[in-house]
Amino acid sequence: MQQPPFEISAARALVDQLQINGVERAYCVPGESYLSVLDACYERGLPLTVCRNEAGAAMMADAYGKATGKPGICFVTRGPGAANAFAGVHIAAHDSTPMILFIGQVERFARGRGAFQEVDYPAMFGGEAKWVAEINDASRVNEFVSRAFALASAGRPGPVVLSLPKDTLEERIRERPYPAAGVVETAPCEKDMRELERLIAAASRPLLILGGTRWDEEARGALHEFAQRFDMPVATSYRRLPLFDALDPRYAGDLGLNANPELIKLVQDSDLLLLVGGRLGEIPSQSYRLLDIPSPRMTFVHVYPQTEEFGRVYAPNLAIHASPRVFARALRDLRPPENLPWRERTILAHENYLGFSSQSAPSADVDLARVMLWLNDNLPDDAIICNGAGNYASWIHRYYRFRRFGAHIAPTSASMGYGVPAAVAMQQLFPGRLIVSINGDGDFLMNGQEFATAVQYELPVVVIVCDNASYGTIRMHQERHFPGRVIATDLRNPDFAAYARAFGGFGVTVEKTAEFACAFEAARASSLPAIVHVKMDPDRITPTASLAAIRKAALAAG
Repeated sequence: MQQPPFEISAARALVDQLQINGVERAYCVPGESYLSVLDACYERGLPLTVCRNEAGAAMMADAYGKATGKPGICFVTRGPGAANAFAGVHIAAHDSTPMILFIGQVERFARGRGAFQEVDYPAMFGGEAKWVAEINDASRVNEFVSRAFALASAGRPGPVVLSLPKDTLEERIRERPYPAAGVVETAPCEKDMRELERLIAAASRPLLILGGTRWDEEARGALHEFAQRFDMPVATSYRRLPLFDALDPRYAGDLGLNANPELIKLVQDSDLLLLVGGRLGEIPSQSYRLLDIPSPRMTFVHVYPQTEEFGRVYAPNLAIHASPRVFARALRDLRPPENLPWRERTILAHENYLGFSSQSAPSADVDLARVMLWLNDNLPDDAIICNGAGNYASWIHRYYRFRRFGAHIAPTSASMGYGVPAAVAMQQLFPGRLIVSINGDGDFLMNGQEFATAVQYELPVVVIVCDNASYGTIRMHQERHFPGRVIATDLRNPDFAAYARAFGGFGVTVEKTAEFACAFEAARASSLPAIVHVKMDPDRITPTASLAAIRKAALAAG
């Protein structure tokens, strides 16, 4: 007698497909629209991190994708839940992070009727995600999930969004699991590598810039070996600082906001620019003014895993279609020229970086430069710094010297509210490492509720809140364009140390630079999720400028 096919719910098939693809944790805010998926997670033992806002859940999934190179998984409910999660999808799209967002959806019979919390998700996410689809045929759930994993990691990685109608998830289907999706690693051809070798040999002022995603420890190590053999100066793109050891004698600095003017000169004076993995977007290109468009005046070599990027802004002299992982390995076969005329230039570039990342202009109360330098000297090399957006981040980029791969988790889209969710995800992923979340005051309060998530899961993250009682970045631009006409940028903040204690964590306040070390050590010693509330002078807006000076210059300029 023939046995009937084994049937399970589509929701259970979905969770099984996640586990086939190696998913060990998902981030969520629960919703009635996908209760059957929650039950399947219970049945299959898939751990869930329950968050306090869908934005936090989506940012945790993005942070996981940044740290592992594998798609971070997020589940949210329909309508408002999806709208909240959009911030995380935006980050993943701009940061080239693999991520899959699953959204509960209204039943199929109600679609198109303006049903309760109904949204057209292809229209909502179509401009941000690599693929947006709705699973209306329960028998195809494994197909859709498998394709989502493949697309999220392929070429330039990014987010995929799948909409899950409630009744689709509850249907019973024949179990047909797909194999785990693989990642295709595009490799450079021999001809291109020989041409690159020729271009390097013909250069007198080369510069290597590292950026983007699809890196790993081995690729980073291979780049260090290459830089050492060729004695070539190396810069990192915006918020990609851990791609190269800051204390390697070939490191020239970070092409981000408030970049070292000497590094800008180094780029502009180069006769060969080798960009690996990055895109030179608006921030690292200094608002598209660093290089001529479309043809940079120096020889430009661009290595990227997606061909559509070549010539999108800058036309390369040599385009190499390859993922950073494979390209870095191929560099081992390149031979340096007998003469390296750029050696002195490399030494000077690193000296300029060290000087730039050491000098500060002390402030009367809390000197954030000295705080960063203290962290630099006292945190273990494998500590992970997480942050969102705001002028406070300029001190991180300038003064904190990242030594290890993956030691910085932050959005290149400069999205506020990222630091706390990212820290939660990192502490769960790396329970034995020190995770430090650095935030501005306005930045923190956008997703500071995820501190409660840290308390719930007993995650001893240390959260630093730099409080200057304002939306400082906007206030800075306000003073430049409308000096003295301050509106909508002042903030009246809570006692952030008391906020920490209210959730069951540790809280301490710092009002002088000398107090910071003891406060930070006390936070670590508590073994609790902790907030170090650092009160800053609102006038000190960047490492080199005050609001008063910006206002004075703007008024003088008329």
